[in-house]
Amino acid sequence: MHKKALLLTLLVSVSFSRMQNRQASSQSSSESTMSAGTAERFSRLALACVHKEYPNKLAHSLNSDADVAPPRQLTPAFYGCYDWHSSVHGHWLLARLARTFPDAVFTADARNALRQSLTEANIRHEAAYLKAEGRASFERPYALAWLLQLGMELREWEKAGSDPLAHELSSNLHPLEEAATERLKTWLPKLSHPVRSGEHSQTAFALGLIIDYARFIDDKDFLNLLLAKSRDFYLQDRDCPLAYEPSGEDFLSPCLAEADVMRRVLPANEFARWLHQFMPQVPHNGSDAWLHPEKSTDPSDPKLAHIDGLNLSRAWMLDGIASGLSKNDARLNALQKCIAAHRAAGLAAVTGEHYEGGHWLGSFAVYLVTRRGISR
Repeated sequence: MHKKALLLTLLVSVSFSRMQNRQASSQSSSESTMSAGTAERFSRLALACVHKEYPNKLAHSLNSDADVAPPRQLTPAFYGCYDWHSSVHGHWLLARLARTFPDAVFTADARNALRQSLTEANIRHEAAYLKAEGRASFERPYALAWLLQLGMELREWEKAGSDPLAHELSSNLHPLEEAATERLKTWLPKLSHPVRSGEHSQTAFALGLIIDYARFIDDKDFLNLLLAKSRDFYLQDRDCPLAYEPSGEDFLSPCLAEADVMRRVLPANEFARWLHQFMPQVPHNGSDAWLHPEKSTDPSDPKLAHIDGLNLSRAWMLDGIASGLSKNDARLNALQKCIAAHRAAGLAAVTGEHYEGGHWLGSFAVYLVTRRGISR
């Protein structure tokens, strides 16, 4: 028992040390503010889909004939935006922008959409759906990580002021947050190996979002589990094969996502050393020739459109990695050049021309531009 208690104490200490190091080194040159016009454009992408029921791709396990129903009845809060996970982070986008731009033209529509979706009854139905028999792996871990990000956003909104809507929405979401958290707490101890894909099943990306949530709500037991699992999965990794990326349908980089989660886990000095061993490809001479943006060959194809999202997630992961290094680290110039290139390519693709990308790319753009997961 003494050894276990000591381990928990050390992990918590590392966690708070890491937070301080992140705050001290978050002055990346890529930081910028989002204009109200840009926020309007991204918000309209989410508003156009959060209550658009069809087309719809269900990740649905049937237990009986009673489970055959339209999406709006199966999951009444998150039935739009083509699939459950995109609906979840579409609502996250609306909450983040409504909180950030309280007086913007689009904000009334965003607030109304959130109020329509996140009712107490709808969320209790969603929680019951998630906990039903045969759904242990439902949207795990990707959508559950985004669900907790939505919860974190609403809690921050509530904490920031006296907006009664923020309090209402945050309180309503708690049962689903708790269900998602319990699902992850049950699953992670049994997960023997990380999932290193470039799509929804990837563990590194999800762990990063969930660590931020656990830190914010100060759930030390959950945070210790996440930190320990991240170390177990990734601490000994070396020479990540970045040249093998991307796969043709990736929207996440396995190598960059791993580095982005480890900068949340390790103290700054340890992270800098670990990154040198894990990703020795990052130049010390400021070159941008080591990683180039990708281009989707068909943005109207729902899988090939993933490449547009890859540029956005690469940009924010590179930004996160840079934020974990000291301001005099020789790798920063190379990282910042790649951030700028991927950011420009990624944002240029967020047009809404094709629903295959329009239903989700706005969320990735907002996560990038607002530097979620970096600035505090």
